Amino acid sequence: MKRALFFVVFLFVAITAFATVFGTVRGIVHDPQHRPVSGTTVMLKANSSDWSKNTSTDANGEFVFNAVPIGEYSISAESPGFAPAVQNVVVNSGTEPVVHFQLNLAGAKETVNVSGAPVVAPTDSATPTTLISRPDIERTPGVSRSNSLGMITDYVPGAYVTHDQLHIRGGHQTSWLLDGVPVPNTNIASNLGPQIDPNDIDYMEVNRGSYSAEFGDRTYGVFNIVPRTGFERNNEAELLLSAGNFYQTNAQLSFGGHSERFAYYASVNGNRSNLGLQPPVPEVVHDAANGYGGFGSLIFNADPTNQLRFVTSLRKDYYQIPYDPNPNDIENAPIAANNFVAQYPSIGLRDGQHEGDAFLTFSWVHTFNTKTLLSVSPFYHYNSADYDSMPNDTPIASTDHRASTYAGGQVSFNSSVARNDLQVGLYGFHQSDNELFGAIFNDGSGNPPFTDPEHPSGSLVAFFVDEKFKPFSWLTLSAGMRPTHFSGGVSENAISPRFGAAVNVPRIKWTFRAFYGHYYQAPPLITVSGPLLQFCSANNCGFIALHGERDEEHQFGVTIPYRGWTLDADNFKTGVANFFDHSCIGSGACFPISIAQAVIRGWELTLRSPRIAHRGQFHLAYSNQIAEGALPITGGLTNFSPPSPLFALDHDQRNTLNLGGDIALPWGSYASTNVYYGSGFSNAFSGHPYPGDKLPQHTTFDLSFGKDFGERFSVSLNALNVAGRRVELDNSQTFGGFHWNAPREIFVQLRYRFHY
Repeated sequence: MKRALFFVVFLFVAITAFATVFGTVRGIVHDPQHRPVSGTTVMLKANSSDWSKNTSTDANGEFVFNAVPIGEYSISAESPGFAPAVQNVVVNSGTEPVVHFQLNLAGAKETVNVSGAPVVAPTDSATPTTLISRPDIERTPGVSRSNSLGMITDYVPGAYVTHDQLHIRGGHQTSWLLDGVPVPNTNIASNLGPQIDPNDIDYMEVNRGSYSAEFGDRTYGVFNIVPRTGFERNNEAELLLSAGNFYQTNAQLSFGGHSERFAYYASVNGNRSNLGLQPPVPEVVHDAANGYGGFGSLIFNADPTNQLRFVTSLRKDYYQIPYDPNPNDIENAPIAANNFVAQYPSIGLRDGQHEGDAFLTFSWVHTFNTKTLLSVSPFYHYNSADYDSMPNDTPIASTDHRASTYAGGQVSFNSSVARNDLQVGLYGFHQSDNELFGAIFNDGSGNPPFTDPEHPSGSLVAFFVDEKFKPFSWLTLSAGMRPTHFSGGVSENAISPRFGAAVNVPRIKWTFRAFYGHYYQAPPLITVSGPLLQFCSANNCGFIALHGERDEEHQFGVTIPYRGWTLDADNFKTGVANFFDHSCIGSGACFPISIAQAVIRGWELTLRSPRIAHRGQFHLAYSNQIAEGALPITGGLTNFSPPSPLFALDHDQRNTLNLGGDIALPWGSYASTNVYYGSGFSNAFSGHPYPGDKLPQHTTFDLSFGKDFGERFSVSLNALNVAGRRVELDNSQTFGGFHWNAPREIFVQLRYRFHY
């Protein structure tokens, strides 16, 4: 009772969330003799919308813009007697890019000077970051479809989809932030669809490790979403339609507009296809998928110091679970290749999964002055995944229903004084789950059917403090701590210290960075009792309460900007205790588990070009990575396996490369492409039929051609896996057994914009 009362008080007193979607832009304006120019009008304007801010320089020629959303901006400076100047700047969350303007005296013919090199990469952060913009999403082949994760896998090193799950940096657990507000979800490998429709995104910032204390504890990736707001429109609607092979279609209708103080955006979408999940064989059988959703955003600038934001997202999806129709395959038949034990019989299955997700938040962003910021955001999140079998499925008809409800928030206060940037905050949520597990045994074993309803609940409270100190303009030191208390199936406490440094070398502008930190990831609320526990005991398995994952990470890297190009390289190693994974029983119902140990290490490289000759842009993402784990199973359903040495995890892929770009062609047309290469995932059956401990290497080539017919109408032709190359990606059991990559897909996409 005391715990519940504390949490209610926490929700009403401290139910706020720091919008980590913001950064700060600082700068100085001086004349040719390097004397400060006071009273200069400085404007910061978004490149993708009409969002803008104005300010004036002080007596020292300095200016600052607080609460600047993630994105790409132009910043201009104008002062009487001087020629106007403009620069480009990229804003990442929690960073403070510094812009220097040197104003030239106005000549007889006034021109706009480009002052200095554009600020394209953060110089005060230890976090490796990838920023994906709306043009990237719209033009990269296949990325704008509602159920696509290509905006992540095509641009982020070490990110890929195997056995229908997104993996990044060797793990499953990632954090989504929508408009800077965390979307809590403690579940593992239960949902198949993306969190948000890509067409509702303006920018997505992907952070890979080295997080400050404010960012929480989902170690492997943080997806920070800036949604479309309406500032990019003026009472304008957009209709998106697509159609292609496998009877696929994707549609969205969106509206948006703004005034000087108010902006709104709303959309509805729907999609369907006969190719939903990765099939277990080259044929596409029982693999349809469909879904629909909606999104809304409202922003109101009450005055220069107060902004109100409301964001909501709703989504429903259904996936048929594909099966292997060939009775003599390694999955279905007891043959020599599988030591005469059928692996994951699926020929008699007709399973499906329904998913639902709803999120809403209300934010108040208050700027006390140029040095102090507060943001307040209560949130609510609902997430469900219902796996169902037909009652006569063989060998086992499984039922696995889960619905999770989260309510909570976070309070954070940021203050910049002299060379210090201090942030303190409190975060927490209450979670309640409804779970139903069931099985009908059609395998002749004589086991009676059972159902096991569970209703676990829990809560998490975390305090964080983070300090950035700049003793010199070229050096940023950071230190933070995140004490966390979790209460659910178990009660746990963790203190996660974090330390980082960024050194920006003068003149050449190279930024070297280093980080060491700890993370604690709260466990799912999975529980097992009654008939399911009895079934496990009778079949030499059991259930161990899940504990939180504890990670230790160290990382170092370098960012090299050169004439608009940005090269970033990093090396990391993550040591894990209680590594979260998943294991499936019956016909595919997957349970979260934890294994004793994991070690993930690798190095990554990204390269991004500027717009070359105003026509083409190029990007590259490469990862060399090793992901290993060691038994025993320490949480969830266990088979009491003894300890083991490190072994390659089923999603271990040593080399992953994405290479792509787009080019503007004559007559308002363009072409874009992405080439993906993977060296092959772990082979569970070495030598059958592939030699060695790795499945085949694989390469796919995607291509898109498009043309704009004026400002309102555009059309594109997209082809994914143009060569139609098919390989077995994975032979571990998840959602239908083995998994092959998708066959060739071709579809046409139309966009029509109109005013109302």
